Amino acid sequence: MTHPTLLLLSGSLRKGSYNRMLLAQAAEAFGPANVIEGDLDLPLYNGDLEEAEGVPEKVKTLAAQIKDADAVVVGSPEYNKGITGVLKNGLDWISRLPGWPLKDKPTVVVSASAGRTGGETAQFMTLSCLTQHQARLIPGTAVLIAGAMNAFDDDGRLKDETSQKLLTERMEGLRAELG
Repeated sequence: MTHPTLLLLSGSLRKGSYNRMLLAQAAEAFGPANVIEGDLDLPLYNGDLEEAEGVPEKVKTLAAQIKDADAVVVGSPEYNKGITGVLKNGLDWISRLPGWPLKDKPTVVVSASAGRTGGETAQFMTLSCLTQHQARLIPGTAVLIAGAMNAFDDDGRLKDETSQKLLTERMEGLRAELG
């Protein structure tokens, strides 16, 4: 597949987030692709809202983006030793739609965090949530960028050559899954 669609999902809504920077680097390392950023700025899941108004259009759009993507990269920041509410909420919403959009979708999770473990706990939790969605999680060494406030240069690029090499290897592995 020469020009696949790569969907990026950031568990942080902040435009200048470290995970958005990491996702941008992941997309570059993935190679030529139609890159789309999914929008996780969704209303909080509420069964009463769903019953009264149905699934919000933004959720339907996200599910369609996931379904149409050839591969997904999730940027999972760590907030208070766990998955962000934004990311969990997005996963909860899309689970309400028929067809399981993430089922069998080649997926990699990466993390950048200010803490010393680089988001390891959040990444573990995110992988667990994605397993329930039946995503095809691509194995490999975890991309965990610790001390993220010092890990990127002024242009939002990873400073550390070892981290960049690891990210590139993960993205090459993801691309190889597409055939």
